[in-house]
Amino acid sequence: MRLMLSLLLLVVTCAAQAAPVRVFIAGDSTAAEYGPERAPQAGWGQALQSYLDPARFEVRNHARGGRSTRSFIAEGRLDAIAAELRAGDILLIQFGHNDAKFEDASRYTDPDGDYPVFLQRYVQLARDRGATPVLVTPVARLLYDFGSLLDTHGRYTQAMKALAEREQVALVDLNASTTAWIRGLGEQGARPYFLFVPEQGKADGTHFSMAGATAVACLLVRGWSELQPALRQALVRDIDCDVGPQPAADPARPSQVVHEDDVRREQPGPHGGAGPTTAYPLFADAEGLPFVLRKRVLHKGAGIGLHPQHKDEIYYVVSGRGSYVLDGQQHDVRAGHALLTRPGSSHALQQVGEDDLVLLLAYPR
Repeated sequence: MRLMLSLLLLVVTCAAQAAPVRVFIAGDSTAAEYGPERAPQAGWGQALQSYLDPARFEVRNHARGGRSTRSFIAEGRLDAIAAELRAGDILLIQFGHNDAKFEDASRYTDPDGDYPVFLQRYVQLARDRGATPVLVTPVARLLYDFGSLLDTHGRYTQAMKALAEREQVALVDLNASTTAWIRGLGEQGARPYFLFVPEQGKADGTHFSMAGATAVACLLVRGWSELQPALRQALVRDIDCDVGPQPAADPARPSQVVHEDDVRREQPGPHGGAGPTTAYPLFADAEGLPFVLRKRVLHKGAGIGLHPQHKDEIYYVVSGRGSYVLDGQQHDVRAGHALLTRPGSSHALQQVGEDDLVLLLAYPR
């Protein structure tokens, strides 16, 4: 394991000093790349580059739909990688979905027999070329039975882990992280991340939408960076997608989902302002919430009167137009303007024009 991590450190160090390190992907449809004609289908491999600085890492995705460890080799796809692979490159290896198709002898492999034997060929190729192999367990399927998420890759996952341990190969357990991810989303909440597209007649819990492919790529990079933290230096977006065990929620302070219609209040303009307004005090009764979030609609002729400010406060203009006065200076504001008022300042806001002026307001309690 120490040698494996040293190799990964060398790869990352070289990436910071020379031409981009090439990251090759050998895998199946869950990692493959799809054109716009296949939208919304996407594989995690086509989202991977979005996490990596292209000046330091270059993704070369050879994954193809329907392939197993056996058929990928039989079709010459591993040979195509071999023709390009060189010292310092990385080879990500993810198979298992199609290896389990026992009805198809051209793809099926026995998890206790030829599956690890075929995987070893990928590992050995990388090592022979001076590249770094990284085994990636197969992603989980969105497949529930009687309320429980099924593990459809168990024996293949265990076989890959055993090979990684025996041969001291870096391994990202994507099966475990995507299983936790799906459970965290729940059966219905996970559907937008897979190919559940009723208008296209699709109900597919194996393949991803772009949202799902991007999320799985995040889990992959997060797992990879845990093997080698120096990889984080080459990231161009966050990988804050941890789905591990979390502290239990406080039942006295529950998270909530509300609709503004349930808290709607008709009020006159605050601080001596004219006209009618509608206030939406969101989460006003939430225990221990340290800030106030409120929506306010200033109807025609309405306003918020001039008043001194004692706390930091932000107005955000969602729609409409207004005349805003801050410390005696007038500003024409419209949708997209954000207005910060600090303690010691004074301000006022008046609706202008025919349309309602809609605001979001935030300030500490």
